Amino acid sequence: MFAKLVAVSLLTVASAQAMAADCKVTVDSTDQMTYTTKEIVVDKSCKQFTVELTHSGNLPKNVMGHNLVISKTADSQAIATAGMSKGLDGGYLDESDARIIAHTKLIGAGEKDSATFDVSKLAAGESYQFFCTFPGHIAMMKGAVVLK
Repeated sequence: MFAKLVAVSLLTVASAQAMAADCKVTVDSTDQMTYTTKEIVVDKSCKQFTVELTHSGNLPKNVMGHNLVISKTADSQAIATAGMSKGLDGGYLDESDARIIAHTKLIGAGEKDSATFDVSKLAAGESYQFFCTFPGHIAMMKGAVVLK
């Protein structure tokens, strides 16, 4: 009887862990100006969410640098445009821009960076986007951030 009770308890713990929200995602970027995903799903049960950005290409950041910025979809182009004035040394991003929910630093081949943000910054029913602010990259490097 005890062994059965232990087995049921372990099964219950395993089920609870399987049902727990995954509050982290890894997105890879490439020399072909792409992210490996077009959608990041954020579980509303997460208090914090982490996005890790990797760069699997071979080119340095001054040639094919990438970052990952999250904002409302309506703000993304304006954030990318404003970031151009910051140049390479500034990561092509105005980090003081209040419209930015989260961002990684600009990375090149073989590098990685991550950004963690409060999920409470996302509102149900609002449209969010992730994108790269390296000049010209937003045209191809963008995707949806979905709160579920």
